[in-house]
Amino acid sequence: MRGPEFAELTAFVAVAEQRNFTRAAANLGIAPSTLSQTIRALEDRLGIRLLNRTTRSVATTEAGERLLAELQPALDGIGKAMETVNAYRDTPMGTLRLCVSRPASLHIIAPLLSPFLAAHPAITVEITTDDSRQDIVKGGFDAGVRIGELIEQDMIAVRLADSYRMVAVASREYLEKHPAPAHPDDLREHNCIRHRWSWDGVLHPWRFERGDERLEVAVEGDLIVDDLMLALVAARDGAGVAYLPDAFICPYLDQGRLVRLLDDWSLTKSGVFLYYSGRRQVPAPLQAFVSFVRRHANGNGKARGATIGRNVKADGHAAAATG
Repeated sequence: MRGPEFAELTAFVAVAEQRNFTRAAANLGIAPSTLSQTIRALEDRLGIRLLNRTTRSVATTEAGERLLAELQPALDGIGKAMETVNAYRDTPMGTLRLCVSRPASLHIIAPLLSPFLAAHPAITVEITTDDSRQDIVKGGFDAGVRIGELIEQDMIAVRLADSYRMVAVASREYLEKHPAPAHPDDLREHNCIRHRWSWDGVLHPWRFERGDERLEVAVEGDLIVDDLMLALVAARDGAGVAYLPDAFICPYLDQGRLVRLLDDWSLTKSGVFLYYSGRRQVPAPLQAFVSFVRRHANGNGKARGATIGRNVKADGHAAAATG
């Protein structure tokens, strides 16, 4: 196969998998206009339409779907062959593509980047921050980072951060005007800063635990955000009550800028994990990052075994992970 033909087929697979020219072009490192021209050249050469395009969507035709099914195993095989060669190098090289939730990108991944890149100068790390539950394989990512409850059952998970608690907080200024809640049900009378998760678009009730007690409160409020950091800043500035991970709020509690509410009530999350598919060849950059995480995650020199969705161990397959 000649070079131009291989480039055309690779471009087609990228667009067909992403269902989007802009994302596919970004993954390939080329301009969207160049990618569009490449696809047109392939269709002209084959004499058949492979993709149906509108201003809002891209979908494979019947012929395109058949070609995609034939090409994916072949390209996966080429990728595995290239990684086999990479394994013989003294220094792993290539690009590591990670899909990371926004809170984890700042608090967990960012501190790891400088030492990892210093230890592996031939590796380039590309990070996409995304709070949705997109398929990392279809998205062209080597691995993802999110809380354990949201990891699919067939993924391999490596712990990055310990379990944590969700805690209700408010500023002193807010509490001067509103009496602190004595019970989670009292939050119904408060202006609560709600969070709409991008992975399902739902405003979930706040869940609380105390010993064996479990309850949910459908809170209300005049501020809805899709970013926990924005909720933190808004609560700090007196906009209302927020429900946030304890790691986020500790500095603000120490400074007196936030006050913890409902001391006996919280919700424990399983922790944050690096996860990746066990169905594909693990590329050398990801192998290097997993090894690095095992040494440095949690600051204790190793990635610890952990529970995800009550039934998952680090470096094991996720099971019963629910949102």
